[in-house]
Amino acid sequence: MSDERFTEGKRAFEEITGVPASAFLDSLATTAPELGRFVMEWEFADVYGQTRLDARLREAVMIAACAALGATAAGVLRLRVGSALRAGLTRREIADICVQTGIIAGVPSALAALQIAGEVFAGTPEG
Repeated sequence: MSDERFTEGKRAFEEITGVPASAFLDSLATTAPELGRFVMEWEFADVYGQTRLDARLREAVMIAACAALGATAAGVLRLRVGSALRAGLTRREIADICVQTGIIAGVPSALAALQIAGEVFAGTPEG
């Protein structure tokens, strides 16, 4: 496995999420450490390293996908709402993405996503 890809993925993870990569990796250390490495290398080094989407659009896509998945992606949605704010999306845009996702994924999914977004907003200075 490439340590270069792993290192690049950790750097991108921290830049995008504002969370130390070690915290994410430590959360998987005893159950599935290989998954943590895979996420760093594939998602954050490979996919994000070659995407043609800017950070705002990429985070909008992530919020919509997580909102559509509902409870399965609640933890990731929480992380991505923070990433979206860091990428420059406004609270209103994030809320609107959750509402729009409800058209396809259903109102319960939209409501759950809005609740998570609201929790993140409450812990984040408005800017």
